[in-house]
Amino acid sequence: MRIALSQLTTGPEPGKNLDLIKEWTARAADTGADVVVFPEASMACFGTSLAPLAEPLDGPWADAVRAIAEAAGITVVAGLFTPAPGGRVTNTLLATGRGVEATYDKIHLYDAFGFAESDTVAAGSRVVTIDVDGVRLGLATCYDVRFPELFRAHADAGATATLLAASWGAGPGKVDQWELLVRARALDATLWVAAVDQADPAASGTAATAGAAPTGVGHSMLVGPDGTVRRRLGAEPELTVVEVDADEVAAVRKNIPVLANRRLGESR
Repeated sequence: MRIALSQLTTGPEPGKNLDLIKEWTARAADTGADVVVFPEASMACFGTSLAPLAEPLDGPWADAVRAIAEAAGITVVAGLFTPAPGGRVTNTLLATGRGVEATYDKIHLYDAFGFAESDTVAAGSRVVTIDVDGVRLGLATCYDVRFPELFRAHADAGATATLLAASWGAGPGKVDQWELLVRARALDATLWVAAVDQADPAASGTAATAGAAPTGVGHSMLVGPDGTVRRRLGAEPELTVVEVDADEVAAVRKNIPVLANRRLGESR
């Protein structure tokens, strides 16, 4: 399977971000990619007032992404915000095109490093996988990467890879943590992890949002089921296409059967 990692920087205007998604989806399709993964907050960057921008899943922004995917003949995975009770929103991944139609609502909210995502975002509760041309893929978002249970749930559901969309927060040591966590999750679940972050706004020539809002650091990567980095991007906007091999997952799980060897200790 060929997966395009689409590391771009989105701004506060959903219409302009949609133009980027259209352009980069066409580029991914031209390379022969089966799936193109965009970052978390593809609809509008963090630091924006999200509730006024949020739209339902049958709204014009999501429908435009569906039309883009259909025209390109590719599965598109992109982050948007949908309305939630109490004036909050849901941080949602939409996966659409090529026979796929699914959504994943971010389970683990980023209440860390001085930012409180839960103030404005409602948490999801469902583990979601999709099937693209017979290959099963799990969906995850940003802060989820700190929770190995989700990635193991993808593996238990038969996933070959997890698609991880992010808008990673900047700060001392955060790029190192990003790589460490992505590699660890691949090893925990012995699956591929295609991790796509927002490009660093500074490297994009875009002014970063003031405050603690996570706006991306770049360094998207593909990590193999043995925890090795197979492709790594820098901080600037870039699109790259990687290949995911289901047979390699089977081989690694035979040699390192951590999923089969799991045991739960007794609580006291």
